[in-house]
Amino acid sequence: MSKSWFIWSGVALVFLSLAGFGGWVLSLPAATAAAETPPVPQEETDATLAALKPPKRERPLIAVIGINDATETTDYLMPPGILRRADVADVMMLATGPGTVTLYPALKVEPDATIAEFDAGHPQGADYVIVPAMEPHDELAALAWIRSQAEKGATIVSVCVGATVIGAAGLLDGRRATTHWYFLKQLRDEVPTVRYVADRRLVVDGAVATTTGITASMPMMLTLIEAIAGRSKAEAVARDLGLEQWDARHASGAFRLTRPFAMTVLANRMAFWNREEVRIRLEPGMDEVSLALVADAWSRTYRSNATTYAISSDAVVTMNGVRVIPDRAEADWPEERRVSTFRDRKPAHALDLVLDAIATRYGERTTNVVAMQLEYPRRAIDR
Repeated sequence: MSKSWFIWSGVALVFLSLAGFGGWVLSLPAATAAAETPPVPQEETDATLAALKPPKRERPLIAVIGINDATETTDYLMPPGILRRADVADVMMLATGPGTVTLYPALKVEPDATIAEFDAGHPQGADYVIVPAMEPHDELAALAWIRSQAEKGATIVSVCVGATVIGAAGLLDGRRATTHWYFLKQLRDEVPTVRYVADRRLVVDGAVATTTGITASMPMMLTLIEAIAGRSKAEAVARDLGLEQWDARHASGAFRLTRPFAMTVLANRMAFWNREEVRIRLEPGMDEVSLALVADAWSRTYRSNATTYAISSDAVVTMNGVRVIPDRAEADWPEERRVSTFRDRKPAHALDLVLDAIATRYGERTTNVVAMQLEYPRRAIDR
């Protein structure tokens, strides 16, 4: 089973080309059309915040669920990394079974508890459940637990392709929702009654929230912080992350399958002899949000994959208590094969900087492929 769902699309493109279906690639649009980002009415924002108010506790309990075999890297790590720095809720990282959680396309972590242990300690359930992308997206234990939490009154928040998970759990029937652009058709096929909302990075319908692609978990978590603790707290966390603004605005038309995207993936996948492993040094106290974004981005180029190393095989504890397991125990690694997590920069800036580094190494087209997978509208920053 693939540890990165976009790898499947790359393999498919290779097979299509080799089988003589290059015409399909040529039929794709040459580029994404210029897309405006429409404003979000204030009454919609107010309704979103009202719907996300803590349903049970004054200090909420938030559970981030993952399956052990394959849970998306940034979807799983960014929510606790942002929510814990806000210190407005108790946040637990869960797994469906005992042992580590292997993330895709990179990293491996130790969860705080299993779902069974969580249920034993918190029989009344969580206030919020964060659902990342998982593979398979219909893993029975995960679906049963998510349904049980919804029945206990938890607000369910899916990130990215996590929408297909909560869709498989039956929570999107008849609801307004969004998801990653590449998987919208799959969601509609599996949940025919879902009502897709374009031009929104996050959509809230009752006690269920959904987001667009991977990087949308950042504005989603800030919106959740605002709903829990107010605007000033959310603004303080946003400044810490390096964001001047965040909201539900999104230009959905800017993200779709294009000829340059397909051709770049095809070319990078076919150049299998030119792939490389880049390494990230794990250090205690490092920012887990930056780590997730950097590892995720380098592993989506179709030219490289990111692995981690530390001086021992013991878990390395990040700034906000995430326990990351090194892929290798090594004292050091050649400088030209190491990549930075930009420890002296804020996480949102680290994402832009890693995209710049990928462009320098592999070219702008590969960087655009990565940004498209992350569903990230690139921005200019002071570099």
